[in-house]
Order: sequence, then structure tokens, then C-alpha cells
Amino acid sequence: MATTSSEVQPCRLCGRVTKRGTTEHHLIPRTLHSNKWFKKRFTREQMQTTISVCRDCHLAIHRFIPDEKELGRHFHSIDLLREHPELAKFIPWIRKQK
Repeated sequence: MATTSSEVQPCRLCGRVTKRGTTEHHLIPRTLHSNKWFKKRFTREQMQTTISVCRDCHLAIHRFIPDEKELGRHFHSIDLLREHPELAKFIPWIRKQK
């Protein structure tokens, strides 16, 4: 996980603002930035794109999609993450939590 953001901002997945703040999630995991498959398909800017997500959503992303190649290939945008079956169930649930 990346460092906690100092600015109070809502999670890009669930929309919550938490006391613990947000973390930066790389839409394409950093470990894949030197991989030829990813270099051919994504620009450097796309590979460095991050989104601010609450810790609960960040943990859920990596729990439900533990394979970094799968995460980078199939879930490299907010919309694609929201379409993941487990995250689609998790997001409405976590929105109701404090």
C-alpha cells in the first residue's frame, strides 16, 4: 500500500471520508511497470495513474484480486474495479459502515 494522503478526500470507490484518510492505489501495480506486455499496451502516464481509496477499499481490492497481473490487465480503471463481482457487493456494504 502507498502512503496515506495528508488531504482529507473521499474514497474514489465508496465515497466515504474516514479518519484514517486514503491511500493511493496504482491502477496498474508498480511491479508490472517493466513488464513488456504492459509497456506495449499502456503509456507511462497510464501506468503511473493512482486513485485515492480508503484503507478498507484498498484492502478489499487486493483481497478480492490477489493476482497483480489480473489486477493490471482486467481492472485498470475505477469503472472496471466497480464491475468486479466481489467489489460490486463490497462497495454498497462498506458505504453503510462508519
